[in-house]
Amino acid sequence: MPAAPESADRPVRSARWVNRPEGSNWGDFGPDDNLGRLNLLTPQKVLQGMAEVREGRAFALSLPLDYPGGSALNANRMPPVLRPNLRSGLVNFNCRLDGLQPGSSDVMNDDLAVLHLQYSTQWDSLAHVGSLFDADGDGVPEPVYYNGFRAGIEVNGPESTDDAGFATLHGTSTSSAGALGINNMAGKPVQGRAVMIDLHAHLGDAHTVVGFDTIGHIMAADNVVVEEGDIVCFHTGYAEKVLAMGGTPDPEVLHHFGAVLDGRDPALLDWITRSGLAAIAADNYAVEMYPAAPAPAPASILPLHEHCLFKLGIHLGELWRLAPLAAHLRAAGRSRFLLTAPPLNLPGATGSPVTPIGTV
Repeated sequence: MPAAPESADRPVRSARWVNRPEGSNWGDFGPDDNLGRLNLLTPQKVLQGMAEVREGRAFALSLPLDYPGGSALNANRMPPVLRPNLRSGLVNFNCRLDGLQPGSSDVMNDDLAVLHLQYSTQWDSLAHVGSLFDADGDGVPEPVYYNGFRAGIEVNGPESTDDAGFATLHGTSTSSAGALGINNMAGKPVQGRAVMIDLHAHLGDAHTVVGFDTIGHIMAADNVVVEEGDIVCFHTGYAEKVLAMGGTPDPEVLHHFGAVLDGRDPALLDWITRSGLAAIAADNYAVEMYPAAPAPAPASILPLHEHCLFKLGIHLGELWRLAPLAAHLRAAGRSRFLLTAPPLNLPGATGSPVTPIGTV
Protein backbone atom coordinates (compact mmCIF):
# COMPACT_ATOMS: atom_id res chain seq x y z
CA MET A 1 0.00 0.00 0.00
CA PRO A 2 1.47 3.39 -0.96
CA ALA A 3 2.37 5.98 1.60
CA ALA A 4 -0.39 8.50 2.25
CA PRO A 5 0.20 12.24 2.30
CA GLU A 6 1.52 13.43 5.67
CA SER A 7 -1.77 15.16 6.51
CA ALA A 8 -3.99 12.15 5.74
CA ASP A 9 -4.65 11.46 9.43
CA ARG A 10 -5.43 15.13 10.08
CA PRO A 11 -6.99 16.62 6.97
CA VAL A 12 -6.53 20.35 6.59
CA ARG A 13 -10.04 21.78 6.66
CA SER A 14 -10.88 24.67 4.44
CA ALA A 15 -13.43 27.42 4.91
CA ARG A 16 -15.51 25.62 2.30
CA TRP A 17 -16.26 22.47 4.30
CA VAL A 18 -16.74 21.09 7.79
CA ASN A 19 -17.60 17.55 6.72
CA ARG A 20 -15.75 15.61 4.07
CA PRO A 21 -17.23 12.56 2.31
CA GLU A 22 -16.40 9.19 3.77
CA GLY A 23 -13.37 7.74 2.02
CA SER A 24 -12.35 11.05 0.46
CA ASN A 25 -8.97 12.79 0.59
CA TRP A 26 -10.28 16.35 0.89
CA GLY A 27 -7.67 18.49 2.62
CA ASP A 28 -4.92 15.90 2.39
CA PHE A 29 -3.09 17.94 -0.24
CA GLY A 30 -3.98 21.28 1.36
CA PRO A 31 -7.12 23.30 2.11
CA ASP A 32 -7.30 24.85 -1.37
CA ASP A 33 -6.00 21.93 -3.42
CA ASN A 34 -7.48 21.72 -6.91
CA LEU A 35 -5.22 19.08 -8.45
CA GLY A 36 -6.15 16.03 -6.42
CA ARG A 37 -4.08 12.94 -7.21
CA LEU A 38 -2.15 14.84 -9.89
CA ASN A 39 -0.08 15.98 -6.93
CA LEU A 40 1.47 12.51 -7.12
CA LEU A 41 2.87 13.23 -10.60
CA THR A 42 6.23 14.20 -9.15
CA PRO A 43 9.55 14.67 -10.96
CA GLN A 44 10.36 11.12 -9.86
CA LYS A 45 7.31 9.84 -11.72
CA VAL A 46 8.42 11.67 -14.87
CA LEU A 47 11.85 10.04 -14.55
CA GLN A 48 10.21 6.66 -14.05
CA GLY A 49 8.19 7.23 -17.21
CA MET A 50 11.28 8.25 -19.15
CA ALA A 51 13.02 5.09 -17.99
CA GLU A 52 10.34 3.11 -19.86
CA VAL A 53 11.42 4.66 -23.18
CA ARG A 54 13.62 2.00 -24.76
CA GLU A 55 12.69 2.09 -28.45
CA GLY A 56 11.94 5.76 -29.03
CA ARG A 57 8.62 4.80 -30.61
CA ALA A 58 5.63 7.06 -30.03
CA PHE A 59 1.94 6.19 -30.32
CA ALA A 60 -0.81 8.76 -30.87
CA LEU A 61 -3.61 7.82 -28.47
CA SER A 62 -6.45 10.03 -29.74
CA LEU A 63 -9.38 9.56 -32.06
CA PRO A 64 -10.08 12.23 -34.68
CA LEU A 65 -11.98 15.05 -33.01
CA ASP A 66 -15.03 14.41 -35.21
CA TYR A 67 -15.39 10.83 -33.91
CA PRO A 68 -17.48 8.93 -32.79
CA GLY A 69 -19.59 10.88 -35.34
CA GLY A 70 -23.07 12.34 -35.11
CA SER A 71 -24.92 12.50 -31.81
CA ALA A 72 -26.45 9.02 -31.62
CA LEU A 73 -24.26 8.02 -28.65
CA ASN A 74 -24.96 11.20 -26.70
CA ALA A 75 -27.66 13.58 -27.85
CA ASN A 76 -26.13 16.36 -25.72
CA ARG A 77 -22.75 16.34 -27.47
CA MET A 78 -22.24 17.32 -31.10
CA PRO A 79 -19.27 16.91 -33.45
CA PRO A 80 -17.03 19.91 -34.12
CA VAL A 81 -18.16 22.70 -36.42
CA LEU A 82 -15.52 24.49 -38.51
CA ARG A 83 -16.17 27.94 -40.01
CA PRO A 84 -13.92 30.53 -41.67
CA ASN A 85 -13.10 33.72 -39.88
CA LEU A 86 -13.68 37.08 -41.54
CA ARG A 87 -10.89 39.31 -42.86
CA SER A 88 -11.80 42.93 -43.52
CA GLY A 89 -15.31 41.90 -44.49
CA LEU A 90 -14.19 38.99 -46.69
CA VAL A 91 -14.50 35.26 -46.06
CA ASN A 92 -11.06 34.40 -44.76
CA PHE A 93 -10.76 31.07 -46.56
CA ASN A 94 -9.00 30.83 -49.92
CA CYS A 95 -8.85 34.57 -49.40
CA ARG A 96 -6.75 36.44 -51.98
CA LEU A 97 -4.94 39.29 -50.32
CA ASP A 98 -4.28 41.11 -53.56
CA GLY A 99 -7.75 42.61 -53.21
CA LEU A 100 -6.79 44.06 -49.83
CA GLN A 101 -3.10 44.71 -50.41
CA PRO A 102 -2.36 45.29 -54.11
CA GLY A 103 0.63 43.32 -55.29
CA SER A 104 0.27 40.63 -52.63
CA SER A 105 0.58 37.03 -53.82
CA ASP A 106 -0.77 35.53 -50.61
CA VAL A 107 -3.86 33.36 -50.25
CA MET A 108 -4.99 32.95 -46.63
CA ASN A 109 -7.07 30.54 -44.56
CA ASP A 110 -8.06 31.28 -40.99
CA ASP A 111 -10.90 29.49 -39.23
CA LEU A 112 -12.67 28.90 -35.97
CA ALA A 113 -14.10 25.81 -34.30
CA VAL A 114 -17.14 25.22 -32.14
CA LEU A 115 -16.18 22.28 -29.92
CA HIS A 116 -18.14 20.17 -27.50
CA LEU A 117 -15.11 19.60 -25.31
CA GLN A 118 -15.99 16.05 -24.23
CA TYR A 119 -17.18 14.78 -27.60
CA SER A 120 -14.14 12.69 -28.50
CA THR A 121 -10.83 11.75 -26.80
CA GLN A 122 -10.97 13.76 -23.58
CA TRP A 123 -10.05 14.49 -20.00
CA ASP A 124 -12.73 15.24 -17.40
CA SER A 125 -11.89 18.04 -15.00
CA LEU A 126 -12.66 17.70 -11.30
CA ALA A 127 -15.72 19.88 -11.88
CA HIS A 128 -17.27 17.43 -14.35
CA VAL A 129 -19.08 15.44 -11.64
CA GLY A 130 -19.94 16.59 -8.12
CA SER A 131 -22.52 15.45 -5.60
CA LEU A 132 -25.26 16.63 -3.30
CA PHE A 133 -23.40 16.56 0.02
CA ASP A 134 -23.68 18.38 3.36
CA ALA A 135 -20.20 19.91 3.33
CA ASP A 136 -20.99 22.81 5.67
CA GLY A 137 -22.64 20.69 8.37
CA ASP A 138 -26.01 22.45 8.34
CA GLY A 139 -27.89 19.22 7.69
CA VAL A 140 -28.85 20.16 4.13
CA PRO A 141 -26.98 18.66 1.17
CA GLU A 142 -25.79 21.19 -1.38
CA PRO A 143 -24.16 20.83 -4.83
CA VAL A 144 -20.44 20.52 -4.16
CA TYR A 145 -17.32 19.34 -5.95
CA TYR A 146 -13.87 18.01 -5.03
CA ASN A 147 -12.39 19.54 -1.87
CA GLY A 148 -15.61 21.41 -1.13
CA PHE A 149 -15.65 23.80 -4.07
CA ARG A 150 -19.25 24.98 -4.36
CA ALA A 151 -21.74 25.31 -7.14
CA GLY A 152 -22.73 28.95 -7.44
CA ILE A 153 -19.65 30.19 -5.61
CA GLU A 154 -16.52 28.77 -7.27
CA VAL A 155 -18.23 26.74 -10.02
CA ASN A 156 -20.65 29.00 -11.86
CA GLY A 157 -23.05 28.71 -14.76
CA PRO A 158 -26.15 30.44 -16.08
CA GLU A 159 -29.72 29.66 -15.09
CA SER A 160 -31.30 30.51 -18.44
CA THR A 161 -31.13 28.18 -21.44
CA ASP A 162 -30.60 31.30 -23.53
CA ASP A 163 -27.03 31.28 -22.19
CA ALA A 164 -26.45 27.54 -22.65
CA GLY A 165 -26.19 25.06 -25.46
CA PHE A 166 -25.48 25.33 -29.14
CA ALA A 167 -28.62 26.93 -30.57
CA THR A 168 -28.13 30.25 -28.76
CA LEU A 169 -24.36 30.43 -29.18
CA HIS A 170 -22.99 33.94 -28.82
CA GLY A 171 -19.74 35.73 -28.25
CA THR A 172 -19.19 35.57 -24.50
CA SER A 173 -18.50 32.78 -22.04
CA THR A 174 -21.35 32.06 -19.64
CA SER A 175 -19.90 29.37 -17.37
CA SER A 176 -16.70 28.72 -15.46
CA ALA A 177 -15.45 25.89 -13.27
CA GLY A 178 -13.14 28.35 -11.55
CA ALA A 179 -10.47 26.69 -9.43
CA LEU A 180 -11.48 23.26 -10.78
CA GLY A 181 -11.19 24.24 -14.45
CA ILE A 182 -9.24 22.00 -16.80
CA ASN A 183 -6.58 24.71 -17.10
CA ASN A 184 -5.23 23.64 -13.72
CA MET A 185 -4.61 20.16 -15.11
CA ALA A 186 -2.93 21.71 -18.17
CA GLY A 187 -0.65 23.73 -15.94
CA LYS A 188 0.54 20.72 -13.97
CA PRO A 189 1.36 19.39 -16.72
CA VAL A 190 0.33 15.75 -17.27
CA GLN A 191 3.36 13.59 -17.90
CA GLY A 192 4.62 10.49 -16.15
CA ARG A 193 4.65 6.72 -16.05
CA ALA A 194 1.52 4.98 -17.27
CA VAL A 195 0.42 1.36 -16.95
CA MET A 196 -1.73 -0.53 -19.47
CA ILE A 197 -4.29 -3.02 -18.17
CA ASP A 198 -5.38 -4.95 -21.26
CA LEU A 199 -8.94 -6.07 -20.54
CA HIS A 200 -9.63 -6.74 -24.22
CA ALA A 201 -6.83 -9.30 -24.51
CA HIS A 202 -8.55 -11.43 -21.87
CA LEU A 203 -12.24 -10.62 -22.29
CA GLY A 204 -12.56 -9.89 -26.00
CA ASP A 205 -15.51 -7.99 -27.44
CA ALA A 206 -18.14 -9.37 -25.04
CA HIS A 207 -19.98 -6.82 -22.95
CA THR A 208 -18.54 -7.53 -19.50
CA VAL A 209 -19.04 -5.58 -16.29
CA VAL A 210 -15.64 -5.79 -14.64
CA GLY A 211 -14.98 -5.66 -10.92
CA PHE A 212 -11.68 -5.80 -9.10
CA ASP A 213 -11.65 -9.58 -8.88
CA THR A 214 -11.38 -9.80 -12.67
CA ILE A 215 -8.92 -6.90 -12.87
CA GLY A 216 -6.75 -8.51 -10.22
CA HIS A 217 -6.61 -11.80 -12.12
CA ILE A 218 -5.72 -9.99 -15.36
CA MET A 219 -3.00 -7.96 -13.66
CA ALA A 220 -1.53 -11.11 -12.13
CA ALA A 221 -1.61 -12.97 -15.46
CA ASP A 222 0.13 -10.11 -17.26
CA ASN A 223 2.55 -9.21 -14.44
CA VAL A 224 1.06 -5.72 -14.22
CA VAL A 225 1.98 -3.67 -11.15
CA VAL A 226 0.45 -0.29 -10.35
CA GLU A 227 2.35 1.99 -7.98
CA GLU A 228 1.63 5.36 -6.43
CA GLY A 229 1.57 8.14 -9.01
CA ASP A 230 1.07 5.88 -12.02
CA ILE A 231 -1.60 6.73 -14.62
CA VAL A 232 -3.68 3.63 -15.34
CA CYS A 233 -5.05 2.96 -18.84
CA PHE A 234 -7.76 0.36 -19.47
CA HIS A 235 -7.87 -1.11 -23.00
CA THR A 236 -11.27 -2.54 -23.97
CA GLY A 237 -11.22 -2.34 -27.78
CA TYR A 238 -14.12 0.12 -27.84
CA ALA A 239 -12.31 2.92 -29.68
CA GLU A 240 -11.30 0.54 -32.47
CA LYS A 241 -14.94 -0.46 -32.86
CA VAL A 242 -15.86 3.22 -33.09
CA LEU A 243 -13.21 3.81 -35.76
CA ALA A 244 -14.42 0.82 -37.76
CA MET A 245 -17.89 2.41 -37.94
CA GLY A 246 -16.48 5.26 -40.00
CA GLY A 247 -18.21 8.15 -38.26
CA THR A 248 -21.65 6.52 -38.21
CA PRO A 249 -21.76 4.78 -34.84
CA ASP A 250 -24.39 2.17 -34.07
CA PRO A 251 -25.57 2.78 -30.49
CA GLU A 252 -27.16 -0.64 -30.20
CA VAL A 253 -23.82 -2.30 -30.95
CA LEU A 254 -21.63 0.06 -28.95
CA HIS A 255 -23.82 0.11 -25.84
CA HIS A 256 -23.34 -3.66 -25.63
CA PHE A 257 -19.69 -3.84 -26.61
CA GLY A 258 -16.61 -4.60 -24.55
CA ALA A 259 -15.59 -4.36 -20.93
CA VAL A 260 -16.79 -1.60 -18.61
CA LEU A 261 -15.74 -1.05 -15.01
CA ASP A 262 -18.24 -1.83 -12.27
CA GLY A 263 -18.58 1.41 -10.35
CA ARG A 264 -20.71 -0.35 -7.73
CA ASP A 265 -17.92 -2.79 -6.82
CA PRO A 266 -16.55 -1.70 -3.42
CA ALA A 267 -13.38 -3.72 -3.95
CA LEU A 268 -12.65 -1.81 -7.17
CA LEU A 269 -13.22 1.55 -5.52
CA ASP A 270 -11.05 0.48 -2.58
CA TRP A 271 -8.25 -0.54 -4.94
CA ILE A 272 -8.43 2.82 -6.70
CA THR A 273 -8.06 4.48 -3.30
CA ARG A 274 -5.26 2.26 -1.99
CA SER A 275 -3.23 2.03 -5.19
CA GLY A 276 -2.37 5.72 -5.19
CA LEU A 277 -2.91 5.92 -8.96
CA ALA A 278 -2.78 9.48 -10.27
CA ALA A 279 -5.39 9.29 -13.03
CA ILE A 280 -7.42 6.79 -15.07
CA ALA A 281 -7.96 6.69 -18.84
CA ALA A 282 -9.94 4.20 -20.91
CA ASP A 283 -10.78 3.75 -24.57
CA ASN A 284 -14.51 3.45 -23.95
CA TYR A 285 -17.37 5.80 -23.20
CA ALA A 286 -17.59 6.77 -19.50
CA VAL A 287 -14.96 4.23 -18.27
CA GLU A 288 -17.63 2.59 -16.11
CA MET A 289 -21.01 1.03 -16.83
CA TYR A 290 -23.58 3.79 -17.33
CA PRO A 291 -26.01 3.93 -15.77
CA ALA A 292 -24.70 1.86 -12.91
CA ALA A 293 -26.70 -0.97 -11.39
CA PRO A 294 -29.58 0.33 -9.23
CA ALA A 295 -28.75 1.21 -5.63
CA PRO A 296 -30.74 2.62 -2.69
CA ALA A 297 -31.27 6.38 -2.94
CA PRO A 298 -29.56 8.70 -2.72
CA ALA A 299 -26.97 7.15 -5.04
CA SER A 300 -24.88 8.29 -7.98
CA ILE A 301 -25.65 6.80 -11.38
CA LEU A 302 -21.90 7.22 -12.06
CA PRO A 303 -20.39 5.88 -8.82
CA LEU A 304 -16.86 5.51 -10.17
CA HIS A 305 -16.97 9.11 -11.41
CA GLU A 306 -18.21 10.18 -7.98
CA HIS A 307 -15.48 8.21 -6.23
CA CYS A 308 -12.71 9.49 -8.48
CA LEU A 309 -13.64 13.06 -9.43
CA PHE A 310 -15.63 14.08 -6.35
CA LYS A 311 -13.98 12.18 -3.50
CA LEU A 312 -10.37 11.61 -4.54
CA GLY A 313 -9.56 14.19 -7.21
CA ILE A 314 -8.70 11.56 -9.83
CA HIS A 315 -9.11 12.87 -13.37
CA LEU A 316 -10.75 10.52 -15.87
CA GLY A 317 -9.96 10.13 -19.56
CA GLU A 318 -12.42 8.65 -22.05
CA LEU A 319 -12.40 7.47 -25.67
CA TRP A 320 -8.63 7.19 -25.90
CA ARG A 321 -7.29 5.08 -28.76
CA LEU A 322 -5.25 2.49 -26.88
CA ALA A 323 -5.33 -0.60 -29.12
CA PRO A 324 -2.14 -0.12 -31.19
CA LEU A 325 -0.08 0.69 -28.09
CA ALA A 326 -1.66 -2.16 -26.11
CA ALA A 327 -0.81 -4.61 -28.88
CA HIS A 328 2.78 -3.38 -29.03
CA LEU A 329 3.23 -3.62 -25.27
CA ARG A 330 1.75 -7.12 -25.19
CA ALA A 331 4.04 -8.34 -27.96
CA ALA A 332 7.02 -6.92 -26.06
CA GLY A 333 5.91 -8.39 -22.73
CA ARG A 334 5.57 -4.92 -21.24
CA SER A 335 2.82 -2.88 -19.58
CA ARG A 336 4.49 0.44 -18.72
CA PHE A 337 5.23 3.47 -20.89
CA LEU A 338 5.81 7.21 -20.79
CA LEU A 339 2.56 9.14 -21.14
CA THR A 340 2.36 12.80 -22.13
CA ALA A 341 -1.25 14.01 -22.08
CA PRO A 342 -1.91 17.68 -21.29
CA PRO A 343 -5.43 18.99 -21.97
CA LEU A 344 -6.14 22.32 -23.61
CA ASN A 345 -5.22 25.21 -21.34
CA LEU A 346 -8.76 26.58 -21.46
CA PRO A 347 -9.58 28.44 -18.23
CA GLY A 348 -12.87 27.47 -16.64
CA ALA A 349 -13.67 24.44 -18.81
CA THR A 350 -14.96 21.24 -17.20
CA GLY A 351 -13.33 18.98 -19.79
CA SER A 352 -11.01 19.08 -22.75
CA PRO A 353 -9.97 17.27 -25.89
CA VAL A 354 -6.56 15.68 -25.48
CA THR A 355 -4.01 14.26 -27.90
CA PRO A 356 -2.11 11.85 -25.66
CA ILE A 357 1.25 10.42 -26.69
CA GLY A 358 2.50 7.07 -25.38
CA THR A 359 6.24 6.51 -25.81
CA VAL A 360 8.00 3.17 -25.42
